[in-house]
Amino acid sequence: MNKLFFILFGLLSGILASQEPVTKTLLLPVGSSLQESSLAHYGLDSLYINHKVDSIVTTGIKNNAFPGAQVLIAKDGNIIFHEAYGFHTYDSIQPVALNDIYDLASVTKILGPLPAIMKLVDEGKLDLDVPFSTYWKPWRRQKGKAAITLREILAHQAGLEPYIVFLRETLKNNGRFKKRFIRSTSNNRFSNEAFEGIYVKNRFNRKMYRIINRSEVSAEKKYKYSGLTFLIFPELITQITGVPYADYMEQEFYKPLGMKTFGFLPSHKNFKNKIVPTEVDTIYRHTLTQGWVHDENASLLGGISGNAGLFGNADDLAIIMQLFVQNGHYAGKQYIAENTIKEFSKVQYPNNDNRRGLGFDKPYLENNTFKIADAYPAPEVSATSFGHSGFTGTFVWADPENKLVYIFLSNRVYPTRENRNIYNLNIRSSIQQLFYQAFDNSKQQ
Repeated sequence: MNKLFFILFGLLSGILASQEPVTKTLLLPVGSSLQESSLAHYGLDSLYINHKVDSIVTTGIKNNAFPGAQVLIAKDGNIIFHEAYGFHTYDSIQPVALNDIYDLASVTKILGPLPAIMKLVDEGKLDLDVPFSTYWKPWRRQKGKAAITLREILAHQAGLEPYIVFLRETLKNNGRFKKRFIRSTSNNRFSNEAFEGIYVKNRFNRKMYRIINRSEVSAEKKYKYSGLTFLIFPELITQITGVPYADYMEQEFYKPLGMKTFGFLPSHKNFKNKIVPTEVDTIYRHTLTQGWVHDENASLLGGISGNAGLFGNADDLAIIMQLFVQNGHYAGKQYIAENTIKEFSKVQYPNNDNRRGLGFDKPYLENNTFKIADAYPAPEVSATSFGHSGFTGTFVWADPENKLVYIFLSNRVYPTRENRNIYNLNIRSSIQQLFYQAFDNSKQQ
């Protein structure tokens, strides 16, 4: 029992933590689709930039921050930098390729349920400032939850618990699965496939919802990150739209945007792209996790969730992040109203020392006054910028003011989530800073 307790405690703790000639810049009409361009269009020294990015990433690889990574930069709707480094694993067998598919982890939050929520706000089907219990009726009967608004929830200002390890509900004291929740073969009651040979009871999601509904709420309303409602949002979106959440996202966003690899359950699809592995799981799946969502809570929902579960490659990520930069408009279509994007992407409670937007992460307050080691992300990003990070080592950032998209993809949890040098070495923010400084220098020449 003690061993199981410490393992589960560890799970929870892990989650809570060539010079080229200068040519005229190609500026695209607002709302255009992404195009290919080069560093030279912006007067940037490609030899210098490639050397610096390679140096930062190589330092990360040598220090076991991750076995490989990708970096993509888009400026003014032009992809001007996209490079891959290292390998899928430290055995250096499978090189990272530009079209590899990654487990996006918590980046799912802003690219899964959040676009749907924004669209439903546009349509008047959700209101940010009425009690969330208006839509999620079980909260009407829960102490401390009845009056919480969707705005407070999305800004992590609601006092909700940060995380619940639902895996403990499925395990006996000896670490084996409880058969009433998990089976090794599927049937009509156990059809949610969490992993090869692990099938979760179809109604286990209801148990998760009940536990979330009954979870404690802090009376003190201050910034406290919580991913709990992102486990609820898919069901809510399904109830409001009448379309299963994953299908709704595919129909309304991913397919019309032309995102070819983006979505849930990639192991069920016949992609030619390689899927980058995540962790060698020693307590749950007891093998390398690849093509299946790393997050345990999302896996218990059959891999389709709002907190994690999305997979995709860098090109697909660039599309949807460019949509955000262009205020909801892409390739001639307005997917989300401009004022909605601006509302969701602004700081909601700055006077309460809360940097967050609605669902979106934001720079630290007064971030431009900090040095790189203390900033988040790079100090040079605009205050209007926003994005999100993922536990597996992913990071996406949109800066409408500078018309810049930054994407960093890695599998820093390989072979174990204990690898934290991606944070200690400030790798992602250092690369981001490099490009901002390069653009700034080019303006001064």
